[in-house]
Amino acid sequence: MAHDGQDMGTATSVLLNDLLALTRAAIGPVEAITDLARTRLRDQLSIDGRVSGALVEQHQTAAHGLAWLATYTESLRQMQKWAEALEADSKFGEVEALIHQIAFGEYLWQIYGGIQMNQGEVLRLQDLGLSQDDMRGMMDSAVMTLTRSGNTQAARVRLGELMQERSAEITVGASGLDEELEMIREQFRRYAVEKVEPFAHDWHLNDELIPIEVIEELAEMGVFGLTIPEEYGGFGLSKASMCVVSEELSRGYIGVGSLGTRSEIAAELIIAGGTDEQKAKWLPQLASAETLPTAVFTEPNTGSDLGSLRARAVKDEHGDYKVTGNKTWITHAARTHVMTLLARTDPDTTDYKGLSMFLAEKTPGTDEIPFPTDGMTGGEIEVLGYRGMKEYELAFDNFHVKGENLLGGEEGKGFKQLMETFESARIQTAARAIGVAQSALDISMQYAQDRKQFGKSLINFPRVANKLAMMAVEIMVARQLTYFSAFEKDEGRRCDVEAGMAKLLGARVAWAAADNGLQIHGGNGFALEYKISRVLCDARILNIFEGAAEIQAQVIARRLLG
Repeated sequence: MAHDGQDMGTATSVLLNDLLALTRAAIGPVEAITDLARTRLRDQLSIDGRVSGALVEQHQTAAHGLAWLATYTESLRQMQKWAEALEADSKFGEVEALIHQIAFGEYLWQIYGGIQMNQGEVLRLQDLGLSQDDMRGMMDSAVMTLTRSGNTQAARVRLGELMQERSAEITVGASGLDEELEMIREQFRRYAVEKVEPFAHDWHLNDELIPIEVIEELAEMGVFGLTIPEEYGGFGLSKASMCVVSEELSRGYIGVGSLGTRSEIAAELIIAGGTDEQKAKWLPQLASAETLPTAVFTEPNTGSDLGSLRARAVKDEHGDYKVTGNKTWITHAARTHVMTLLARTDPDTTDYKGLSMFLAEKTPGTDEIPFPTDGMTGGEIEVLGYRGMKEYELAFDNFHVKGENLLGGEEGKGFKQLMETFESARIQTAARAIGVAQSALDISMQYAQDRKQFGKSLINFPRVANKLAMMAVEIMVARQLTYFSAFEKDEGRRCDVEAGMAKLLGARVAWAAADNGLQIHGGNGFALEYKISRVLCDARILNIFEGAAEIQAQVIARRLLG
């Protein structure tokens, strides 16, 4: 516990001597209730021993609630691993102990009383078919001690005091990562502080593209080739390193933190599904940022239903393709060089089986002529936030794609190829969410210290301190869940459930942090000149892109029930 000799005071006195033992003991009852809920729900949603998709859809609240319950369970497991690893390394100090006890106190209470899926939907155990008798397992002594004494006002206020004292530290509490990853964090935190944060709000207010100079600097720092194998000009680093980079850049501005996402998705597609020739050609160009990619998947009337895409690619007599159709929500479309473009090559299909993926080349545009390439036109979609790369609608009319740029050289594999990228994309989005949440905390903490009301700083009012402390706690929970999914990916293990959980929780945490941050600002937070207004707008998209929260919960639930 607090090895530095600090007295954790009344905030944690009940838990001081046995916090880790208590939290470890509390995990068993949570796992048991989750397993019971899964079993009950599987029975309810099965026909002839198989889970019915129609019944899952009919009982969406319960199915999605199971996803949230399992996410909370995994979150507590990962927080316990984090705390025990720090304890073993003599790094589990007062800040970490407070974060840990508050996280357990809050999440255990929510599991028993209602998990906040969003502001208007609360999942209760009875929604999962559990009775009061079934819930008695949550009356375990360790659980009861933590729910009673874990997340108290005294603990939150004390954490707020320590956050003020240690404001120079990069994260609130030790991240638990190794020295190499922390060095990467420090490097990108310095860059964000110097080159991103001072300018981000103007980029947002003026709806400007992130300057090309920033892209060039990030390319020199290796952002675009971070996880691309060294043999193709990348750094060959881990997904965990990608998380740290995305987190710190997004903390500066989500647009900058998202620049590498497009290259990550494109590289993942090519590594997993490309031919040797395609890998040799495209991966070095992506790694150096000589080629900037954009992802062209969504269509106006399909949303998350990618199997219903209608844009078609027709093969001509030369073996090339002509693409016709409409696409929407295309990020960074104008000044990129290649599109990972999903289109239907088999006109007789109406589902995912007839889709193919292309590496469709285009000429980068200018402000005056954003889409100069023959066969494609486009227009900007004005958006609330996430503005630094801009969003576009695109229309294709016999747009030419070389036959050699059919990914993998085989038709009908596009959807499967795209699915193979979802784990990395969702891990990366979870990391971006952590960065946005941390930005909200940074901005709100500073404001709460500087702003005086009734003769004292806002941070000295308990409900303001409460909000800041809960931001820090939930950021750490989401961070540990995200790192876990990245580690699983790095070990080559399937992690679609873990990545989905990280994205699901991270997006909610980011929105809560931004919303509470704006509340701390009061009326000023509603003024465009204050940065928190931008962070609120940026945070809102995280619950939608890379799989809306409802789709994410559905995917997790189907895997859990399967």
